[in-house]
Amino acid sequence: MKVIDSQVYAFSKDNAPCYTAQPGEVLKFKTLDCFSNRLVDETVTMASLDYGYDVANPAAGPVYVEGAEPGDVLVVDIYDIEVADEGTIATDDHCGPLFEGTDYRTKKVPIVDGMAEVNGVKFPIDPMIGVIGTAPDGDDVIDGYVGAHGGNLDNKLITKGTRLYFPVRVPGALLQMGDVHAAMGDAELCGTGIEIASEITVKVSLIKGFELNWPVHETFGPHGQWYVNASAQEFNEALVNASKEMQRLLMRVTGWDAVDTYMYMSVRSDVELNQACKPCEVQLSLRMGTPKLPQFPPLVG
Repeated sequence: MKVIDSQVYAFSKDNAPCYTAQPGEVLKFKTLDCFSNRLVDETVTMASLDYGYDVANPAAGPVYVEGAEPGDVLVVDIYDIEVADEGTIATDDHCGPLFEGTDYRTKKVPIVDGMAEVNGVKFPIDPMIGVIGTAPDGDDVIDGYVGAHGGNLDNKLITKGTRLYFPVRVPGALLQMGDVHAAMGDAELCGTGIEIASEITVKVSLIKGFELNWPVHETFGPHGQWYVNASAQEFNEALVNASKEMQRLLMRVTGWDAVDTYMYMSVRSDVELNQACKPCEVQLSLRMGTPKLPQFPPLVG
């Protein structure tokens, strides 16, 4: 299995791929934490970190996927996420709903036997990938930002057993991922989860010639759902983006018209926050989930 351990700090069509993968190949991405492992102990805070382009949210990659062309969809199956034995939570003075009056603080979190401990409270970890996506065909997007290519989705459902679908905008797709959290609540209120180094095992494959405008992920089991992930600077715009894409995909597989689909979404689709740690400049990220429809074809593919 090929190990991907080179790090980049932006999604870019100009990034040189570190490896060429074949569809169906299994890869291991070795990632740093979102601070590039620079908060070495609790005396080092984000106040002393130049949290800029070359430090924040490093992603392992990018990987060129053979045969991926613009207009295709890159499929990523997450087989496993292994995390280090210590993670980090940190605050700054400009991020999240309670940023006013919040000082800079770093807290180290031990991970033992699948459990995290914060201030004496123990709870099970649920590792998830914060940054994952493909290269845009326009301007570079730094890893800490989110968009139609993916990026800093900060979706806690992007975890072991999830399948993701990304629009391919450039030849080879240029897949990269990082910013793993051992645990994170919806909205990531203070701007960090339990940030942690990791090893992510995935399989890559392709769907040829399928229109996809935003990243989609699929969950399995008796409560399996399809989710559209969308973003914008403000909630209403992000909601419209997700709604339009979910409506379009549902209409495609069901044959319903726009109004019937809209009504169905109103009674069956849920909107959930991924990351909303504004007022910092990072866009709001949300997901819209709809239960699978076994009597119809898959939403994507």
